[in-house]
Amino acid sequence: MVDVGQITKLAEKEIKRSVSLDVLSKLEIKYLGRNGEINKLLSAIKNIPDEQKKTYGQRVNKLKASMYRYIETRKKELQNKKSGVFFDKTLPGKTYPKGSLHIVSFAIEEITKVFEKIGFIRVSYPEVDWEYGAFESLNMPVNHPARDDVETSFIDMPAHPKLGKMVLTPHTSNGQNREMKRVGKPPIRMINISKCYRPNWDATHTPMFHQFEGLCVDKDISIVNLKGTLDYFAEKYFGVGTKTRLRPHHFQFTEPSFEVDISCNNCGGTGIIKANRCKVCKSGWLELGGTGMVHPNVLREGGIDPSASSGWAFGFGIERVIMMKYGLDDIRNYYSGDIRFLEQF
Repeated sequence: MVDVGQITKLAEKEIKRSVSLDVLSKLEIKYLGRNGEINKLLSAIKNIPDEQKKTYGQRVNKLKASMYRYIETRKKELQNKKSGVFFDKTLPGKTYPKGSLHIVSFAIEEITKVFEKIGFIRVSYPEVDWEYGAFESLNMPVNHPARDDVETSFIDMPAHPKLGKMVLTPHTSNGQNREMKRVGKPPIRMINISKCYRPNWDATHTPMFHQFEGLCVDKDISIVNLKGTLDYFAEKYFGVGTKTRLRPHHFQFTEPSFEVDISCNNCGGTGIIKANRCKVCKSGWLELGGTGMVHPNVLREGGIDPSASSGWAFGFGIERVIMMKYGLDDIRNYYSGDIRFLEQF
């Protein structure tokens, strides 16, 4: 009987030692050619006892497949050696770890999609503005406390004779006046997402943060429309069953003004978990941000007649809504660069 194992070892040894493509080509003919060793082995099957033919045939076919593989592998090695560059186009590409959006970027996309579905357009306005855009256009007088340098970051630049000093925008509300003047007349449905700057740094504040501003101006717009929009956003972003409430407050650019609270998803708005006070909200509600009906002075400054149109506006911190959604307790983690924190999202 022909020794298949012996031929296998000899073929592997010769192919591995081949030093050129010409030598390898001769070996390919020797083993895989019409009169090659593999066909000789297959022809010899007629001399094999019947009970051994199946096993013998399987061994020869396995050897044939191996020869093809050995020869192709050695051929690529010799080709790469000749060119001086190792490259095998049949090999799969390198697998790299998959990245993801930063949690703030992901939240911006989520919020944008929520408001796009009810007709709001995403706009972008300067993060560096004049005092007029950040304050005067929003009904905030020169002596307002928010215009002090402990609350606002001023830029060391000569003041504009009409527009005042240059500032890093402390809120996205500077986009309201610009949007009114851009559109010209209602209806207006705007969502403005941008960076804001205030000189604060603690567990719930950073010198730079993101805010999203909503503005809706049209005929017969009321607090009912505002409340409906807030309820819609709360359910879509925080989850089904999330409710909102309005508490009277004061802002210079809205009248009446409100603080917005949402029901705590951790305790279902009850403030109690297993007979203990909820550690997240302590009362069943979490403060979301500020809102209200656009002040008539702000409408006039934007070129809109407050006797013919009305509107509402709100401003919420994106880092804050993320904290409320996921139960985070330190806003500084977003910008620490700690991959262990970021990988959770």
